[in-house]
Amino acid sequence: MRVILASASPRRADLLTAAGYTFEVLPVDVDESVRPGEGPSAYVRRLAAMKSAQALAQVQAYAGHDSEQEVVVLGADTAVVVDDEILGKPRDDAEARLMIEQLSGRAHRVLTGLSVRTGADEAGGVETTTVWFARLAAQEIEWYVRSGEGRDKAGAYAIQGLASRFIQQIEGSYSNVVGLPVAAVHELFRALPAPKSR
Repeated sequence: MRVILASASPRRADLLTAAGYTFEVLPVDVDESVRPGEGPSAYVRRLAAMKSAQALAQVQAYAGHDSEQEVVVLGADTAVVVDDEILGKPRDDAEARLMIEQLSGRAHRVLTGLSVRTGADEAGGVETTTVWFARLAAQEIEWYVRSGEGRDKAGAYAIQGLASRFIQQIEGSYSNVVGLPVAAVHELFRALPAPKSR
């Protein structure tokens, strides 16, 4: 099957490549606004499904419906959650500073919504990892924000980078915190129906 990753994230691509998958990248643009009354799990699951649907529609528009059973599209969306508040990507360093201050000295959750879509079939779920941050001094927060590492990342930090020195413990999938729970993705791929013969 032809696998399409509906994401522009280099981290997700790196994780899939490291796990031995061959795939194409097709970034899509969806409205990431949180709907009124929408919880974090429902939010990331909905965005993942929107991304996979939009990418599959684009592939079908170019290739025609004949090839739809041979294409598998993976959509994902990750959010950092503190007290049920969703921390997305910071708009600027001031917002990044506020986020790191909020994470300092406590646990938070990282949720990734997944959607695997082929033809009319769609399956997915939400993977949750709990991350414990050390209590940070003001100068540590300032140093990290100025590094710029967290500017394009949910929650304003990267567990695989400089921020690794602040992570005391995690419970759950490490790759989920990086941006894609690879084992969960593998299970979704395994559960796909067999390709239909033409």
